[in-house]
Amino acid sequence: MAEKRAKAAAEPDFLQYNDLACEAVGGKIIFATDEWFAPASNLLKREPPVFIASAFTEFGKWMDGWETRRKRTPGQDWCIIALGVPGQIHGFDVDTSFFTGNHSPHVSIQATCLDPPPTFSLEGDRTGMAASNAQLTAVAKLRSEVWPELLSEVELQPGFSHCCSNYFSVSCRQRVTHLRLNMLPDGGISRLRVYGVGQRDWSNILPNQDVDLLALTNGGVCLGYSDAHFGHPRNIIGLGRGVNMADGWETARRLDRPKHLKEDERGILQVPGWEWTVFRLGHPGVIHSVELDTDHFKGNFPDSCSVEVCSLAAEEEAQCGRNGWHSGKWQVLLPSTKLRPDHRHVFGEAALCLRPPVSHVRLIIRPDGGISRLRLIGRLTPSSPSSTDQKRPASKL
Repeated sequence: MAEKRAKAAAEPDFLQYNDLACEAVGGKIIFATDEWFAPASNLLKREPPVFIASAFTEFGKWMDGWETRRKRTPGQDWCIIALGVPGQIHGFDVDTSFFTGNHSPHVSIQATCLDPPPTFSLEGDRTGMAASNAQLTAVAKLRSEVWPELLSEVELQPGFSHCCSNYFSVSCRQRVTHLRLNMLPDGGISRLRVYGVGQRDWSNILPNQDVDLLALTNGGVCLGYSDAHFGHPRNIIGLGRGVNMADGWETARRLDRPKHLKEDERGILQVPGWEWTVFRLGHPGVIHSVELDTDHFKGNFPDSCSVEVCSLAAEEEAQCGRNGWHSGKWQVLLPSTKLRPDHRHVFGEAALCLRPPVSHVRLIIRPDGGISRLRLIGRLTPSSPSSTDQKRPASKL
């Protein structure tokens, strides 16, 4: 337990944000100089990297990452990544897992916002391939070599388990659509996690149009939680329905649960403890429907849940975060409600204590368990600026 707490304390705060480049949200590699041993598309896989000692291809050792050949010509290897969700980037995890004698010794990362985006892309298994002359000509038009740097040249640690996650915070707050990842000069990287907050253009949303105010594609972001032993709460604002239990928020079993469980007249278990997670909405709004999905959680769903909301300015958000989100501003949106296993629950206006426009939400589950997805359907509040629109540090983009 002490080791777990020490690890959590060493991890940067940006890890609770969304991975904007993951293939699960539409991230793609659109160019790579070389993919001899392993294709660059592996960088964006949702799953953690694996190692199979006996796995080889006709080009060499199979690796679950991007690995280029040992460079014997001038220059460096690099790739272009189209983010699945354009937005503000707060940090990177350059994961070198299992590249213990062949990792890229240094990297740098550049970024830009391309509108319209380039139309070319890479398809199929590109193991053993390198960029063609046509691809080099097409990518040259992007002039990626002069894109602003988000991450200057930094050294990477090799892929041993105790040092494979290379964390880097960045200060850019402008909208980013594409990244250039530079290997210096060659080698292997298992995964690139791009943690940030999605940004969308709200100007084309009509006043009476329903929208999921919490979706990661709309700028929703996790700000805190009590426990994430089996799955991070940021998963519950992801696209579509959950793939499996790993694609949801799941806590450990609480040790303070009673030896003998009892229920009240509504069938809700009477327990002393609960777990919680807090999100900032992508845009303030009035919520009139809550969708809570326990898909895949058949023997480990929460017994009950409740949803609370509040409206916070940026300064208030920071203060509440420092206080562990134990704020007196929370108001009940969905009262304590019994849940079912492997079920999509929809709570309309009749089940909710309707509130004025809000910017933040706290989901509480009792006593513990797993949630696959949370949707907060509502309408925007045009007159109330989002807390994400407050002053940000100047950007180089």
